[in-house]
Amino acid sequence: MKLNKNEMNSNGEIKASVTVTNSGKADGAEVVQLYIRDLVASISRPLKELKGFEKIKLKAGESQVVTFKITPELLKFYNSNLEHVAEPGDFDVMIGGSSNDVKSARFTLQ
Repeated sequence: MKLNKNEMNSNGEIKASVTVTNSGKADGAEVVQLYIRDLVASISRPLKELKGFEKIKLKAGESQVVTFKITPELLKFYNSNLEHVAEPGDFDVMIGGSSNDVKSARFTLQ
């Protein structure tokens, strides 16, 4: 998995990409899932929060790049004052076929 950059400002975006390969001998499908973790929020946040997914079909031996767009809107939550905010800090991005099998990278929201 890779990110197109490691920092994002409050009106920017980051693209997270992963290459999925069908290593089997039969055609198949996969649901690629995007999870985000806010490492430094002012309140307790989930360890992995599902923020997107894409179902793809792959022929035997085929590979496909799946890209997710991460914007500040995806990072927002309700703080202790019930304000819908995206707080600056570090975030882990995780992509995989399930929450237990992910590749991860980190970026910073300025």
